[in-house]
Amino acid sequence: MKSQKLLRMMTVTGLVLAVGTPLLRAQTGSTTTPQRGQLSESDYRFVVKAARGGMEEVELGQIATQKGLNDNVRNFGQRMVTEHSRANDELKQIVGQKGAVLPATLSHGERSTLQDLQGVSGADFDKTYARDMVKDHKKDVKEFDSATKDLSDPDLRAWAQKTLPVLQEHLRMAQDMEASVKNSR
Repeated sequence: MKSQKLLRMMTVTGLVLAVGTPLLRAQTGSTTTPQRGQLSESDYRFVVKAARGGMEEVELGQIATQKGLNDNVRNFGQRMVTEHSRANDELKQIVGQKGAVLPATLSHGERSTLQDLQGVSGADFDKTYARDMVKDHKKDVKEFDSATKDLSDPDLRAWAQKTLPVLQEHLRMAQDMEASVKNSR
């Protein structure tokens, strides 16, 4: 008799937990995965990458304005801060209208890149930053080019189409910056 009562109580407790936990999460907004709102899974993946990439560009640009020896490096860094902040704000507005939430922090890899760059100084900093910006903007241009064709959300696709030429210009500028610091000591 006691074992049947205990079994019933454990069953009821299990049901309460199974049903109640998702309801509690929905009410509190506390979930373990980011919220994508009305965005498709693939559109949201792009949004997360774009948002984190933009945040990283801003932070790297701030470092470049402080640590860069070469005027081209400091100027490029400032432009990254200005233009990626603007693009991030535009993306945040679009995504917010779709009920989605952007990540608030960088990934482990992006934080590691920031720390690595903080540890470099002088001409080595300029060369490393320039090389990283060329590599990063090549990747960004490729991703945004694909996004202009593949995104299902029309507002996101329009944002990617608007942002792609800016990233292409950043790539050209990064390549010029890399050439200007290549032979510096």
